[in-house]
Amino acid sequence: MLDSQTTAQLRKYFELIREPVNLEFSGDDSADSQKMRTLLDEIAALSERITVREVAAERTPSFRVARANSEVGVTFAGIPLGHEFESLLLALLQVGGHPVKISPELAERVEALPELDFTTYFSLTCQNCPTVVQALNSMSVLNPKIRHTAVEGGLNREEVQRLGVMSVPTVMLNGEEFAQGRMGIERILDRLEDQGITASLSGAAESADGVASGADAAIGAAGAAPRQSVAARRMTELGTLNVLVIGGGPAGSAAAIYTARKGLKTALVTGNIGGQVLETTGIENIPGIPHTEGSKLAANLEEHIRDYRVNVFQGVTAHSLERGADGLITAQFEGEARLQARSVILAVGAQWRLLGVPGESEYRNRGVSFCPHCDGPVFAGKPLAVVGGGNSGVEAAIDLAGVASHVTLFEFQDHLKADEVLVEKARDMGNIDIVTGAAVSEVLGDGARVTGLAWQDRESGDSNRVDVSGVFVQIGLVPGTAWLSGIVDLNARGEIIIDREGATSLEGVYAAGDCTDEPYKQITIAFGAGATASLGAFNYLIRSGSSPSN
Repeated sequence: MLDSQTTAQLRKYFELIREPVNLEFSGDDSADSQKMRTLLDEIAALSERITVREVAAERTPSFRVARANSEVGVTFAGIPLGHEFESLLLALLQVGGHPVKISPELAERVEALPELDFTTYFSLTCQNCPTVVQALNSMSVLNPKIRHTAVEGGLNREEVQRLGVMSVPTVMLNGEEFAQGRMGIERILDRLEDQGITASLSGAAESADGVASGADAAIGAAGAAPRQSVAARRMTELGTLNVLVIGGGPAGSAAAIYTARKGLKTALVTGNIGGQVLETTGIENIPGIPHTEGSKLAANLEEHIRDYRVNVFQGVTAHSLERGADGLITAQFEGEARLQARSVILAVGAQWRLLGVPGESEYRNRGVSFCPHCDGPVFAGKPLAVVGGGNSGVEAAIDLAGVASHVTLFEFQDHLKADEVLVEKARDMGNIDIVTGAAVSEVLGDGARVTGLAWQDRESGDSNRVDVSGVFVQIGLVPGTAWLSGIVDLNARGEIIIDREGATSLEGVYAAGDCTDEPYKQITIAFGAGATASLGAFNYLIRSGSSPSN
């Protein structure tokens, strides 16, 4: 299964293993089980410190990467190839004694946690899943009281369907849904603390027989009185910033790097570092970088940002901005969090355009999805619908047709807008139906998941429905600026109007990237725009008499 080049690279990596590692394999008679065993045998043959052993386990086929004579280990219920091969490699190295590379402060927080049992559901085509898998694996290595199992949805379809998992990555904690989407160690720790799961609560409650139960006590406290979020507390401690960057895509990342390099006290607040890049597969138009992937570029951006003194807050959403009489700009965020800065750079990017029909929001992540690469495998063998006849919609239909039983593609106009080569490929596939002149009117469901899609023929007016298990919305993007209406000037498309230095209509506030009226929405252009806005903000601080130092 491993080619000669990969084998040579693994031999070199495995020299970093210091502790004996057992690959505890639980198999059956299936072809997937045989494939998994072959992979493990090939890996073990590359290092004398790796051994394969057969064991009985709850899930079959599966294997546990375990440190010999230790409780340290992580479990894979799937064959971690594709995007997850790096997760397997890191697990082998870290379980084998190679240090987990995180800050001492984060490591201390992980090591102090009570017993927790995580399960991550992933797909091999998901670019965001490895971040979550690797984070929880690393936490398990640092603290053996934390258990983590990574479950590949395509190999465990019955379990995925039983639990209603329709979007990846989905993380379960002690059998209950904990989170969805891309998360690193810091965000996982913050989310645990926000839910009341902290080391300080371990042992705080007692069971009926008087024996303290750390995990039960910690989790039970999640229902206690509302508390200020971790992000809100950290923000309060920062004081006044020179520059606040809102948004962490290419534009926001570049802006944060540039302002930090100028010695400015900087904070970056974003949902995820990378933004839309995280949902991009191959990228081949960045000068000097012939090819990269969105997840890799996002990881590189985060690493570059953390090389500087940038205060980073992820998983936080802004909802208001106000400039006071003293010239300070106050940004309000969810969870009662707020920050004050002398200048602000808005790089809030763009988000998926919604259909705006009944059922869409109710069934989001329960059958309504926006990422065919991530969530498509979850619907293997089931009928699906794609809404949108542009390039992204037709590409999604072609991609999904490889795993779904049938795909119905809907377009509002009377013709598809995608490139002809894509349209021809879709028409040539035997399990794609194309419906044009269709106005989608409702996403149908049974209360738990999507069951169908209702639509109206725009020519005849007839109402129709199609039974599907999933709906993939691909009708374009809208700038994430709705919350900025009345705060800065927007054009008719909702884009922030900026000048050549990135300045907006509100003094001290700059903007960059896909949220602005820049006509060309490209990664390379966003990088440059972020740099321009940061230099504009720097010049503003100098002109306004503000000190540009930390």
